[in-house]
Amino acid sequence: MGKVVLVTGAARKLGGRFVRRVQRDPGVDRVIAVDAVAPAHQLGDAEFVRADIRRPAIARVLAEHAVDTVVHMDVTGTPLGTGGRATVKETNVIGTMQLLGACQKSPSVKRLVVKSSTSVYGSAPRDPAVFTETTPPKSLPSGGFAKDAVEVEGYVRGFARRRPDVAVCVLRFANILGPEADSPLAEYLSLPVLPTVFGYDPRLQFVHEDDVIDVLMIASDEPRRSTLNSGTFNVAGEGVLLLSQCSRRLGRPTVPVPLPAVTWVGTALRTVGMTDFSPEQIRLLTHGRVVSTDQMRETLGFVPTYSTAEAFTDFARSRGAGLLPPEVVARTVDRLSTLVSKERT
Repeated sequence: MGKVVLVTGAARKLGGRFVRRVQRDPGVDRVIAVDAVAPAHQLGDAEFVRADIRRPAIARVLAEHAVDTVVHMDVTGTPLGTGGRATVKETNVIGTMQLLGACQKSPSVKRLVVKSSTSVYGSAPRDPAVFTETTPPKSLPSGGFAKDAVEVEGYVRGFARRRPDVAVCVLRFANILGPEADSPLAEYLSLPVLPTVFGYDPRLQFVHEDDVIDVLMIASDEPRRSTLNSGTFNVAGEGVLLLSQCSRRLGRPTVPVPLPAVTWVGTALRTVGMTDFSPEQIRLLTHGRVVSTDQMRETLGFVPTYSTAEAFTDFARSRGAGLLPPEVVARTVDRLSTLVSKERT
């Protein structure tokens, strides 16, 4: 008999993609896709179970299907459908508690994979140049999705102590981008004009959604030879981009805002429903964040297909031309340079 894999967050695009991918693994016998709402996309041959992980009924799902591998992808920063921030937090935190409680009681569960975020490191003025998996944050996130991720990881560590027989893998993803990216940062980068913090140009890292699926496959299977897929790993594409480089590649102008006024701008954006401009998002767009991926490559044995720049390029292509398309700006600069040269001669 092959493995029985349960995937949470199956109604989201990324969750749906993983469900369709993992069922093609010859070592997988059945895939149980779980979410509180019915997905709008196809799930292939997976069995969809409409269940809210915030409710104790999730334990019954694990028991009925004799699940041995749980991939928890329902940890996210954006609401699904009409839900708001309160619903997102409940699903992230209360949902994870319920799911882990169910896993603890299930003798069949042997592997747990949790989708987390590099936002657990926070963003602060005195941050190290590069965070490793063991670097403590200078300032813990005070709210929003980043705080949810910190709490989720705390519950996962407690579960790992209580069930040492279960292989636990926590993947801390950098900002996920791609044609179907669904995150607060993707929403921010899709604005026609990008508000930025005056005097700051943060370094950012990205991981392509295709690479997210690939590394989840590695984490949910038995470890490859000479690798270990239990533990906590940063996952990001090679290299970094400055926010100013991102805006130019998108063709979107920036509006520098003094730091004291940024919070007001964020409130205004949330009011019109354009993006989640939370305090943690503001800190990221002020101080940036870069993480080491040595453990991802050397221990987990995963090398992303896309670099940070390539992931961003694919995302930018899907968003269409901005108000200042880079090729138009380049032609304008060339013309101005030619005119200046003629004037000088």
